[in-house]
Amino acid sequence: MEANPDKIKQRVQTIVVICGIVLLVGKFGAYYLTNSVGILTDAMESIVNVVAGLISLYAIRLSAKPKDNDHPFGHGKIELISASIEGILIFGAGGIIIYEGIQRLFSPPEIQKLDIGIAVIAIAGVVNYILGWYSIRQGKKYDSIALVAGGKHLQSDTYSTIGLVAGLLILYFTKITWIDSALAIIFGGVIAITGIGILRNTIKNLIDTADRATLERITKVINENRKEDWIDIHNLKVLKYGSDYFIDCDLTLPWFYNITEGHRRCEDLRRCLLDAFPQDAQISIHADPCLEKYCSVCQVKNCKYRKKPFVKVQNFSLEKLITAEDG
Repeated sequence: MEANPDKIKQRVQTIVVICGIVLLVGKFGAYYLTNSVGILTDAMESIVNVVAGLISLYAIRLSAKPKDNDHPFGHGKIELISASIEGILIFGAGGIIIYEGIQRLFSPPEIQKLDIGIAVIAIAGVVNYILGWYSIRQGKKYDSIALVAGGKHLQSDTYSTIGLVAGLLILYFTKITWIDSALAIIFGGVIAITGIGILRNTIKNLIDTADRATLERITKVINENRKEDWIDIHNLKVLKYGSDYFIDCDLTLPWFYNITEGHRRCEDLRRCLLDAFPQDAQISIHADPCLEKYCSVCQVKNCKYRKKPFVKVQNFSLEKLITAEDG
């Protein structure tokens, strides 16, 4: 029996949260041992990881609920709200870390047991990278923006951890205390920028900005499976709610087709798109009658109503498909 994608997404996020809690405890332990504000930056971000992870877990559970009368498009948008909250938390953590780093720059504390702290942070960085890779992989496989956003955040932690460990090693060997505060300011800025990046992506999806990659995928599928009586396709629109796609377009067919023939051709297009989107997809196709202007590109053979000779096949372009035309 095929595994339930919603259950898999929940399991992945549960693993991420549990690992995040273990890393959080380890990092704060390292901070109390060392009194390093650089290590505090990593510990502070782990708080964000755990809180954001719990929010994402709730969002993934909620998005799995079926459509109902109050939510006819399902609950998938909650994943975008979850990712937005994560972005805000990450940005806020970056600001707090920068503030703490500036304060300690003028009154640097005594650093102790830095070797233990470096080891803990390095191990946590490796674990975060593996978790991030796993979360992104499963998120792309099961089309979960919450898992992908969380995974990218975890991997960005690893990149900053590499720089942090390098800086802490310099501090360990040189004993120049202001390096610790400088590291906090630098990586606090990196964390804040990561938060802004997540917010930008989720806001684009919340306001239903056109997903060009998905539209290009649809364009390719239509051209590869085109039937000779698909004279024109336009008014293509795609909405995404969680892992669900809502696709709407107008299909121009020969005007003399009866209702049954028109329905069959619309079904051909619908099945073609469903094959390309194995996830839950709701596809609505409106049939338009052809006009004389289409005769030169219409491939229908032996059309007794043709007004102009056929000239050449015209492949559908993305710009053509998304063009809004009256029927």
